[in-house]
Amino acid sequence: MSHLTVAILANAELFDAMYQRWLQDPLSVEPDLRIYFEGFELGRGRSSASADATRQIGITRMIYAFRDLGHTVAKIDPLDELPPSPLAKLLELGEFNLSSADLNREVDTFPFTGLGRATLGTLHQALRDTYCRSIGVEYMHIQNIDVRRWLQQRMEPMRNIPKFDAARKRWILESLCIAEEFEEFIHKNYTGEKRFSLEGGETLIPMMEILVEQAAGAGVLELIVGMPHRGRLNVLVNVFKKPVREIFAQFEKDYLPASNEGDGDVKYHLGAGATRTTVNGQSVYITLTPNPSHLEAVNPVVEGRTRAKQQTFGDTERRRGVPILIHGDAAFAGQGIVAESLNLSQLEGYTTGGTIHIIVNNQIGFTTVPQDARSTPYCTDVAKMLQCPIFHVNGDDPEAVLFVTELALAFRQQFRSDVVIDMYCYRAYGHNETDAPEVTLPKLYAKIDNRPSPAELYGRRLEAEGIVPVGEEKAIKERHRNGLKQIREEVRQGPKQYPLMRGHTSGDWKKSGRSDPSAGRIRDAPEGCAVVHRLETSRLGRQADPVGVG
Repeated sequence: MSHLTVAILANAELFDAMYQRWLQDPLSVEPDLRIYFEGFELGRGRSSASADATRQIGITRMIYAFRDLGHTVAKIDPLDELPPSPLAKLLELGEFNLSSADLNREVDTFPFTGLGRATLGTLHQALRDTYCRSIGVEYMHIQNIDVRRWLQQRMEPMRNIPKFDAARKRWILESLCIAEEFEEFIHKNYTGEKRFSLEGGETLIPMMEILVEQAAGAGVLELIVGMPHRGRLNVLVNVFKKPVREIFAQFEKDYLPASNEGDGDVKYHLGAGATRTTVNGQSVYITLTPNPSHLEAVNPVVEGRTRAKQQTFGDTERRRGVPILIHGDAAFAGQGIVAESLNLSQLEGYTTGGTIHIIVNNQIGFTTVPQDARSTPYCTDVAKMLQCPIFHVNGDDPEAVLFVTELALAFRQQFRSDVVIDMYCYRAYGHNETDAPEVTLPKLYAKIDNRPSPAELYGRRLEAEGIVPVGEEKAIKERHRNGLKQIREEVRQGPKQYPLMRGHTSGDWKKSGRSDPSAGRIRDAPEGCAVVHRLETSRLGRQADPVGVG
């Protein structure tokens, strides 16, 4: 059998039978066949090892591809207005020489963090959960490997999915309901008045609240905030605890601006200052810098104030005074002062140790949609010059928003670098409440008009999870609405002039003998005044009546 004449197609069954005999007993077949079968096994083993190596290379490439491009297919837009990404095909299994037939195969998931050996299907789902759900992260442009690993260690084991307890979830719902009802109440009772409402982006309120809470625990003494008009009244009342009666008074037709000691500016330009006490009994001072209509002009002012605060604190590590800048998407991409401020941020003479940038992404600039307003995929692309992480997050998923907010603050404190949170939402009304956006954008606003609010969506979610009873979202809003009604009646029946109440004056301003420019923005409510929803008493967990009537 020197020429292996048995190994022809006509004898395939006989040849296979001999192979099976050799597997059971190598001495049961002729020597030539033993040599052939031994060589066959050796070649097959090498081929298998080569296939395993090729598969592992594909797995590593897949992990890096999801880290780099997962954000392009993430579900970050509550309106589903983002066009399908042409890069999506680069995340298909075939791009890595893998197929659906491999999904049940156990593999080494390195370098993905926190999984070990698992099936390819488990790894693939973990990658999609981490990088393609409500959070899309851009961080692979950061050249510092230690920074990338720090982020991976905090995102991948958690899959970028927060684990909040029931108390925290109820607090989130309450915060959303209170923010929404404040806007609705003004809209119905002061029809036609400009307020630059937060509706569609109410998640900003629990987002700011969690920043205050976490900052105190991270050693921060003061948060210095700058923001545009949109949502400022809501932030003043629900974050800075400005008495809502003062907001209502400013909407009344017989309000006297002169009573503001010459401030004389419109209500959505004003600043504030307040001391907040957290769940753990820690205190942090927060200030909102007043600013005029010119978008983003407040950026360098906030940075300069922060630098001065840090010098006052002796804060050489720049961890005790932290700047927060809130932006609109069109302004962040379109205003040159943004790039100028970012460019100065790392210089020794100007740095404040990193700014937390929050973009309330309306996906529209006045009446211009993003594809007609900028040349880049994201409004945040200008920030890549700093090699800082950028978190794109769906504003209708408040748990995801709070997760990235906590992560952003931790990153800022760890690396003293800028960090960007791009919260995708929408603008329920136009640029302000006196224009009609459905005229220029009928399809977009038909979709917005038919969409449940963030509070409604989250309420349904918690009902499905069995955390709150059916109708809890409506009940919270009704309780708050009743409190607002009482306050408005007090304002309308009370004095027509509202003088400054006692303000919060810092020690340094007292020593200088000058008045604190933030004094009079946050005032102690007089005895008998109804004070709305002191969320600080809910301690991010305890159930509290959203309206406290003094």
